[in-house]
Amino acid sequence: MKKKILVTGGLGFIGSHTVVCLHEAGFEPIIIDNLSNSLMSAMDGIQSLIGYKPTFINADVNDKIALSNLIESHKPEAIIHFAAFKAVGESVEKPLMYYHNNLGGLISVLEVMQQHNLSNLVFSSSCTVYGEPDTVPVSESTSTKPAQSPYGATKQMGEIILNDNASWCNTQCLRYFNPIGAHPTAALGELPLGVPNNLIPFLTQTVAGIRKELTIFGSDYETPDGTCIRDYIHVMDLAEAHVKAVERLLNKQQLESFEVFNIGTGNGFSVLEVIRSFEEENKIAVPHKIGPRRPGDVVKVWADTTKVENVLGWKAKRGLNEMMRDAWNWQLKLNQNT
Repeated sequence: MKKKILVTGGLGFIGSHTVVCLHEAGFEPIIIDNLSNSLMSAMDGIQSLIGYKPTFINADVNDKIALSNLIESHKPEAIIHFAAFKAVGESVEKPLMYYHNNLGGLISVLEVMQQHNLSNLVFSSSCTVYGEPDTVPVSESTSTKPAQSPYGATKQMGEIILNDNASWCNTQCLRYFNPIGAHPTAALGELPLGVPNNLIPFLTQTVAGIRKELTIFGSDYETPDGTCIRDYIHVMDLAEAHVKAVERLLNKQQLESFEVFNIGTGNGFSVLEVIRSFEEENKIAVPHKIGPRRPGDVVKVWADTTKVENVLGWKAKRGLNEMMRDAWNWQLKLNQNT
């Protein structure tokens, strides 16, 4: 019998790729997703890659009855909790929506886990918990600063909630940096509903002619070219990190019940460097202009990956050009389907 892993938000960008990686590692993924920021077409992509349609329930994690029934029926050995809103800019505009969904959803998951004596959780955290760091790269022991956005604040508070429940809940807390790219087959990728909040889908939609031009938010930051610097990570590398985290939980390899890992490449790239990489890799120009700074944006942040490499045994394998190639191939496939 394969061990079952419940994936909340399993049809989203990172969730769908992780479902595939869980299957490839010998697990049986179970999905709950309310389709608020995902589409059922992601299930078609998953099915084409793993050869079957995983168990899926269309429900919100805040619906404790639905969540409880799902756990009762399938008895998963761990939960990977992706179900949260994730856009920094949107969180500044709609803070209540973010606090309600991101914190309420986590609390609901924990209450139902406790009810069913389920104690293994992998939590999607974020490098936004570091705020505007004094020095880069940031390590897991870098002190967190006041969050620059409500989104970042929900991730900080989520970590506090999990740490406060460490007496019964074993958590692998993964602080993602900036996930981009797509499955190399173009069967799965990032599919934001409406106008994208993140750089790469907006960039690819601009090149595809869906958007007029890409706006770079600020060019007067204290960085080599004036644009913000981020640690971009291929979504497949990130998905594989979740499998490692699940295995660490189930094999009881944790040294502490609440463990934190930075999930990044250890390299920082500016917005302009990303655009140049895309243009070089795909031999196509990106129409762009410089706009004003955007509220909530951190100037520069990238990961110190020493701990995740040494303790979790995971290391990012895919480079920026590969991320740009896979992201564009995914957009080209979307164009064919429209």
